[in-house]
Amino acid sequence: MPPKDVSLRVTIKDVSREAGVSIKTVSRVLNDEKYVGAETRARVAAVVERLHFRPSSAARALAGRRSFQIALICDNPSPYYVYEMQSGIRDRCEEAGVRMIAQPYDRQSQRLLADIESLIDSTQIDGLILTPPASDDPAVLALLAARAVPFVRVSPGQDAQQGPSTFIDNRRAAYDMTRYLIGLGHRRIGFIAGDPGFATSAQRLAGYCDALTAANVPVDDALIQPGDYGFASGAAGAAALLALADPPSAIFAANDEMAAGALSVAHQRGVKVPEALSIAGFDDTPIATMVWPPLTTIRQPTRRIAYQAADLLLAADAGDGVQQRELGFELMVRGSTAVPRA
Repeated sequence: MPPKDVSLRVTIKDVSREAGVSIKTVSRVLNDEKYVGAETRARVAAVVERLHFRPSSAARALAGRRSFQIALICDNPSPYYVYEMQSGIRDRCEEAGVRMIAQPYDRQSQRLLADIESLIDSTQIDGLILTPPASDDPAVLALLAARAVPFVRVSPGQDAQQGPSTFIDNRRAAYDMTRYLIGLGHRRIGFIAGDPGFATSAQRLAGYCDALTAANVPVDDALIQPGDYGFASGAAGAAALLALADPPSAIFAANDEMAAGALSVAHQRGVKVPEALSIAGFDDTPIATMVWPPLTTIRQPTRRIAYQAADLLLAADAGDGVQQRELGFELMVRGSTAVPRA
């Protein structure tokens, strides 16, 4: 193995000479282009690994008119969601030798579009990944279309044909959770909704209502409380539900953060979970197993959703058609739900 500082001096010419191929062939292998035989590709890759060659982004950009950078636009109150989203995209980017840039998104900012344009102009990014609510922001989508910047939408809620996307069936997942609670024997099931600015909030609420209707259980507006996907809103929603003259025997929160807030209120008031109150969440973020009892929840594969979004963006034909990749979800039954007491 060469000394560590040798790799800093290795150039594409060195790789070309050692592999016995042209510089153009090395470039094609590095850029994963077609028309390179499997044997040649393997030989070049072996030399690249042996020499610890790392092509500079600037050189690759000049050669291929690409920056080898993509950006993530993210605005979500859950730090776990943001971390998993960044991790999934970073995993795919590392495989492709591409850099990920994370850009905070504030839908309330008057400089939002100007900031995105500045990001595009200063980095010359090859594309963007948009998470909710940016994935449904008409102004953002129009800007990217006008600038001809490729993008992939995560969990879009409307106009599914407006760009490639990755998602789970949020409505079906919420339906399955509600049906599970009904199957335990619960009939008064409270629901704490997510931020109305997110399409997933409406989808999960719709799934809850669908399941009640399918089971001939009336949808009671008093059992539906507003939330914003934050812990405090889950606590406030649970407090309002438990203050009802006829409180629910189960609470389904549209994400784990709010479910944890509901659980804290139950503990403060001496309401035993799950003996006197079942609580369920959505997402299966780490907080779901940090609280006691651990939350029954919907496992959303956020990291895989992010990975697939990056994969779509990096695909050669990402901008040539509207591709949608739906991933599965899983109902995780844990200690926070049980048959309601008589």
